[in-house]
This record gives sequence, structure tokens and C-alpha cells, in this order.
Amino acid sequence: LEEVSAKEPKNGDIQLLLAKSYLELQQHDAAIRSAEKAVALDPQNSVFHEWLGRAYGDKADRAGWFSAISLAKKTRKEFQMAVDLDDRNFSARQALVEFDCSAPGLVGGGEEKARPQIQKLMALDAAEGYYAAGNCRRQKKDFAGADEQFTKSLESRPRSAELIYDIGDYAMKRAQPERLFSVAEAGEQAAPNDPRGKFYRGVGLVLIKEKPEQAERLFEEYLGRAPKRNGYPSRAWVHAWLGRLYENKNNLAEAREEFESALRLDPRNKIAQEELKKLKKN
Repeated sequence: LEEVSAKEPKNGDIQLLLAKSYLELQQHDAAIRSAEKAVALDPQNSVFHEWLGRAYGDKADRAGWFSAISLAKKTRKEFQMAVDLDDRNFSARQALVEFDCSAPGLVGGGEEKARPQIQKLMALDAAEGYYAAGNCRRQKKDFAGADEQFTKSLESRPRSAELIYDIGDYAMKRAQPERLFSVAEAGEQAAPNDPRGKFYRGVGLVLIKEKPEQAERLFEEYLGRAPKRNGYPSRAWVHAWLGRLYENKNNLAEAREEFESALRLDPRNKIAQEELKKLKKN
């Protein structure tokens, strides 16, 4: 992409791809530069503004307090611009809702700003609207409210795999097996070739302690097909849930090995940390 961008310096689509690639690599300054170039080349492109907002937001999450304020304000401005330019840029509107529901008024956030955006999504696409409402409740730690809205979203047949599997991530962290099965079914209908449904279905089986052989096979199939990419459950998560599976079968040596593998890949994996502590204590 860098080679092609040097040959085609006025191609905004290449700059967008570069920005996305740099974000995957957590090279935030490079991502911002590429996204800013894309916006400069085509200021009326909603997607370019959305991804510039995402680049600013990712850097803000890792910046010091003073820098984060400036970056957060820029983040919201770009999300708002993306929405203004394209009424049906659902991912940009979802990003704007999440920002407003999670960010303080100091940087332009506020739940009262999110409400009209949620209503607009409801009018355009019910599944998107219910998801936005649920995500807002999640940001506010109102998990009962989030549960209700996410259930309605899945029942409304969402078309976005990213939306569906974000609900899957929520259900995994909240230990909700039935929702995980609903997520897997909805995801497989929306994107039949996306392997994430296998992972979340496997997690659901581990939680209800049924069909361990099927769960293990699903995890293996997911590992064989899933890209190493943001938005996809990591290999560390797979090892952590394999550890839980072996723990259910009382194969404690194998469970310990999986939890240790998870922590080698991601030392902050909470499931692996907690389960390994329990194994050592016992």
C-alpha cells in the first residue's frame, strides 16, 4: 500500500486502507496521517471522516489526559461530519452514539446528544437502533437495559456481522450462553463465511457444560480460519475457553496448560488469570 500510495498520491481509497492497516498495527500517528490525507483528498467522503475519527479516538484512549481531551473533541467532530455527509452510514452513527454515551461533557459527549441519533437509527433500521440503545446502556453500566435492547436487536435480524459479534463479545463477558447461541445463529445468517459464530457457539457450550467434543471442534475450526485482526476473538481467548472446557472435564493438567498459553499470548486475559489462580490455590 505504501508503494502504491507513492505512485498514486491523490488516491484517497489507498490512504483509507493504509489508515485501517496502521490501526490494526496500533501505529496511531501513521493512521491519523493517512486518514487526514484521505479527508483532504475528498472532504465530502463520509467513510473517510469516520475513519479519521476512529484514528483520533484510538490515540485518545492511549494518550495523556491533556492530549486526550483535544483528540476526543476531534473524534466527535469527525463522527458528526461522517453522519452529516451520509445519513445511512450506520457504523459512523453507531460510533457517534457510543462516544456520546461514554464521553463526558468536557469533550462534547452526553447521553442527551445520543438520543436523537438512536431514534434516527430506529427509523432507518430497527436492529441498528436497538443495538445503539443497548450499547448506550452498556456504556452506562445498565446491564439489564443493555440485555433488553440487545435481545430486540438480534430478534430484528441485523445485517451487520460486526454488530452481531459485538453483542457476542458482550454475552461472553456476561456469561450468557443462550444469547451466545442466538448470536452464532444470527451471525451465520448474516455472513455465512465468517468463522466467529463457531467461537461464540463453542463458548456457549462450555458455559452450559454440554457437548465438550463439539465445543473443542468448534474452537479448532475457528483457530484454523480466523484472521488475526481487531474485532475477532484472539487466540488467547480461544486458549482461555479451552482451559475452561478441560476444567469442566476435570482434566486439570490440560486446563492449566491452556490457561498458561492464553497468558503467554495476552498477560491481561482475565479468564486465564482467574482460573489459573483457582487451580494453583486448589
